[in-house]
Amino acid sequence: MLRRLHSLPALIAALVVSFMALTGAFLSLDPAIQHFAASGTQTAGVNAAELASSVAANFPGVERIVKLASGSVIAYYSDGAGQVAATIDPQTGNSLGAYAPSPVFGFMTELHRSLFLGEGGRAVAGIGAFALVILSISGGLLLVARLGGWAKVFSAARGTFTQRLHVDIGRIAIAALLLTATTGTYMSLVNFGFISDGSGALAAFPTNVDGGKPAAIADLAALRATPLGDLRELVFPFRGDPTDVFTLTTNAGQGFVDQATGTMLSFTANNFGQSVYEAFYTLHTGQGVWWLGLLLGAAALCVPVMAASGTVIWWLRRRNLPKLNRNVAARAADTVILVGSEGNSTWGYAAALHEALTQAGHRVHTSAMNGIARDYGRARQMFILTATYGDGGPPASANRFLARLAKLETPALSFAVLGFGDRSFAHYCQFAADVETALVARGWSPFQPVGTIDRQSSQTFAQWGAATAARIGTQLHLVHTPARPRTTDLTLLTRVDYGVEVQAPTTVLRFGVAESARGGLFGLLGGRRLLRFEAGDLVGILPPGSSIPRYYSLASSSRQGFLEICVRKLQGGACSEYLHALAPGSTIEAFVKPNPNFRPASGRTPVIMIGAGTGIAPLAGFIQGNTRHRPMHLYFGGRDPHSDFLYEDAMAAWLEDTRLTRLVTAFSRIVDGAYVQDRVREDAEQIRTLVARGAQIMVCGGIDMARGAREAIDEIISPLGENALTLKAKGRYLEDVY
Repeated sequence: MLRRLHSLPALIAALVVSFMALTGAFLSLDPAIQHFAASGTQTAGVNAAELASSVAANFPGVERIVKLASGSVIAYYSDGAGQVAATIDPQTGNSLGAYAPSPVFGFMTELHRSLFLGEGGRAVAGIGAFALVILSISGGLLLVARLGGWAKVFSAARGTFTQRLHVDIGRIAIAALLLTATTGTYMSLVNFGFISDGSGALAAFPTNVDGGKPAAIADLAALRATPLGDLRELVFPFRGDPTDVFTLTTNAGQGFVDQATGTMLSFTANNFGQSVYEAFYTLHTGQGVWWLGLLLGAAALCVPVMAASGTVIWWLRRRNLPKLNRNVAARAADTVILVGSEGNSTWGYAAALHEALTQAGHRVHTSAMNGIARDYGRARQMFILTATYGDGGPPASANRFLARLAKLETPALSFAVLGFGDRSFAHYCQFAADVETALVARGWSPFQPVGTIDRQSSQTFAQWGAATAARIGTQLHLVHTPARPRTTDLTLLTRVDYGVEVQAPTTVLRFGVAESARGGLFGLLGGRRLLRFEAGDLVGILPPGSSIPRYYSLASSSRQGFLEICVRKLQGGACSEYLHALAPGSTIEAFVKPNPNFRPASGRTPVIMIGAGTGIAPLAGFIQGNTRHRPMHLYFGGRDPHSDFLYEDAMAAWLEDTRLTRLVTAFSRIVDGAYVQDRVREDAEQIRTLVARGAQIMVCGGIDMARGAREAIDEIISPLGENALTLKAKGRYLEDVY
């Protein structure tokens, strides 16, 4: 519901909101221009009487004086041919030049307020402002959900470039956009009379005017008591009429001053409505607060970008939703499939299961988990396919499933849950496990244990289908290949081979962007790289004849101008054997997948890195990029220092220039050999001290090594009242495990 609330106003109002934002951004320049134009104006020590007296002396036909929010003083006077205006020096009352409002800003103001369509245009503008309020609030709530809670609202965003752009710009601009949209909606409501601006409570013309000979303006007490800083407008009495008065408007209200006695005949203070309106007007326009205007204008420029990126995200999500053939009604189905997905990838697997069960003669109903019905009258079995989102929570299409499950009236069914995720993340398929627990608590019976699919593996999905078919007595041949990702051609620049002597061939491969990919924008930029990535991100590589990518952690960032990975050759490994056979000059197809959850935290606290074998890749990248010489302690494990000491020369250089603070190695196939977790235990005291100082621990490598390292760390830091799990919750224990 929240996603729909966010999407619909954006799609309907995208053009209007973007147009209003662009015109508003242009208008935001006006307060700054006025401010700097008036920056030489000195108003300190001048009062309204002195100003009015000097202006009247220099401009006998003066009718009124206005002080703009920027501080500029404008005098309107008659020169015999009509009314003209001049900018005034407050200290002398002399003219600084003719004054005329900018026709450009006047044009843009009317365009922004009404699109030159009169009251109908003002209504459109008001609706656009209200749509932006809805978008800002719903977008903020979606942002919190996407990033895993308020505590992580400034953590790195995940997803495609378009998704990350939408999120990153949104969280930068959301507060300013909400302010602009709220104040704009308020002003629209005032314009159409739904809310009062308090202007009806103006002071009544006084009846106790003295009517005597006008005194010198400089001697009028009420004007002398009004500092120029408080003045907004002073309207002069009609020339030759002793019964007329000065009309004085200040920051506090409006009053009338007797031109003969100089007394304030009456004064009406601004009421609450006026004060609110003036505050909202200032906050919306930035008039008088030029820096706020520029800030709001910069935020407004984000709106078209967010509208475009949001439209692309919506379109891709809609495009990626599979079509379900013969999707029967919920109460008529014997088999139910419920889907929990954040980016729609899970729907493709659900569609394959739906088709296979339908072909086998089942009447199948498939819907989102949030669309769970109260009663599935004829259902005998249920399949739940779900991803996990954020910090172990439900994805967008399943975030209300557990609450709605409590209202389900269907008798207990047999069921199976299949989770989708990435094993390198801490809460891998956690929501799938939570769903199974909730269903069992209701008395439902799983006909097989919860299954998991790592990184959209088609092979694992087919194996799960075969196991499921055996349990339910139905032939199932599940085939689903995720959409082939868009790739970039990379050319192998160099390779360094290790590990042949210990039967563990490992190669460090360094790639550059292939010449065939250097057209268009790449060429215009003089050959600069197209891919953007950081050490610790993943590169997906498609071996020939396969549409399923294999992922490798990156040991470099795009700032270095190349992409580097470490690959161990696995017997029968389609991708590793392919990569090990490459010669310099060979070309591969690849794409980058961000991995922002495996990064050193910002700051200067120490980092403890634990890696073995090819798990050194991202850790080496972090050390290489440690130009601020943050304390980094590396524990590296291999088999033999003479054959597979990856990055040995680089590590020596990093130790020398202090990008690497300390290196501890462990090699298992030498005399007195040890594993990396053994070295961690030997350094228990130092590690405990570093953790007590706030150190972050990063582990990368095989699952067995990671388990051993976790057990060692738990033992070491238990006296501190901590363990790996509690550090994970604080973002201080990160794993990239395979």
